[in-house]
Amino acid sequence: MANPRQLAFLALRDVHSHGAFTDIALDRVLRNATLNRADRALLTDLVYGTTRQARTLDALIDQLGKKKAHQQPPDLRLILHLGLYQLRYLQRIPPYSAVNTSVELAKANQLKGLAGVVNGVLRQYARLKSNPQSYDPLQLPPHPIQRLGTLYSFPDWIIEVWLNQLGIEETEALCQWFNQPPTLDLRINPLKASIDTVETAMQAAGVQVQRLPQLPQALRLKGSTGSIQKLPGFNEGWWTIQDSSAQLVSHLLNPQPNDVVIDACAAPGGKTTHLAELMCDRGTIWACDQAASRLKKLQANTQRLQLQSIQICTGDSRDFPQFTQTADAVLLDAPCSGLGTLHRRPDIRWRCTPARVQELSVLQGELLTQTATWVKPGGVLVYATCTLHTQENEAVIQAFLERHPHWCTDAPPPTLSAFSTPQGGLKVLPHQHQMDGFFMVRLKNIGD
Repeated sequence: MANPRQLAFLALRDVHSHGAFTDIALDRVLRNATLNRADRALLTDLVYGTTRQARTLDALIDQLGKKKAHQQPPDLRLILHLGLYQLRYLQRIPPYSAVNTSVELAKANQLKGLAGVVNGVLRQYARLKSNPQSYDPLQLPPHPIQRLGTLYSFPDWIIEVWLNQLGIEETEALCQWFNQPPTLDLRINPLKASIDTVETAMQAAGVQVQRLPQLPQALRLKGSTGSIQKLPGFNEGWWTIQDSSAQLVSHLLNPQPNDVVIDACAAPGGKTTHLAELMCDRGTIWACDQAASRLKKLQANTQRLQLQSIQICTGDSRDFPQFTQTADAVLLDAPCSGLGTLHRRPDIRWRCTPARVQELSVLQGELLTQTATWVKPGGVLVYATCTLHTQENEAVIQAFLERHPHWCTDAPPPTLSAFSTPQGGLKVLPHQHQMDGFFMVRLKNIGD
């Protein structure tokens, strides 16, 4: 049986030394490992958790070690991260186990001479934490931005964006939510199964599920499920994986049977296939994307769900003149910073920068301007992002409406009123709605 801590170390080294994305690095080590369900869960928690909490763990090393975190040998720093993460965040692991396994990890990875450093730092933290007379071993700076950034492990600039938008209490609640393990939601394919059928089949297989308000096709999986492909109904096309907030987007577009619909940035296809389901698989959906490799995932999912109405179009959606005024409805799920999915994609908090947000906002404006030309007079366009940054959301829409007087916001249906904003769009706040952060707005072409 493989050692989950050693595999976590190898995956994290791939992330830190070679720039791999966390999910890809984790998949690589899982592919060649034999693990029981508990060890698989521990490995996943260690990789995602230490990536999320990197700033907090570095702050602890700075305070407890003789050298600052950035001065430590890279492999030693990772091992200290793994040990401190277990001591601070994994209550089910005894402190002695977290310390001893981390020391053994150092010895097994050519760091035998530094095993004493690992032992010393981790035991010092464990002593401080266990002393009822002492405070949290983590010492926090007094300024609110640095305090929240250190405590919850986010870059200062992200904390500042949220503070300006939400205030300190809401920002802290959002930080806490983003540091939880992500949920896993299903979207039922009503052309193949009812939600009752899937719910019953899951419960019969020992998998607990929960229905979600405002989302008639959604089931949330509760607890560990094992392999997704082995769950009831996967091969039959009864359902697909899609976060509940992403499901809201297609309901907001509300396509009708026999419509011509264009999904401008379609891959990997979760929303595209949802549109086909809502249209009863009647009509035409053009799925456009410039990433041919990701469109293959869309094609595979389309086949599994047994959908016929989707056509593939590979290329840049800023350059498809053949679509001019051909669509009843267009979906622009725009490339964005992903700052609404930080619990699910932990790398983003460290990879994204204010400069990248600025670049994306320019791209989003260009895509919106171009895809709007595809919509027939009287037709609609939904603009959506999985970020909470106003520069990528409200600012993009405001600039578009100022330049295009024959367009206006179209009120969302009453069934989605829980997410409404004063400007006429929808915003999903994770800590309030218990799903990924999203922004979406329905725009209407009212003609010249």
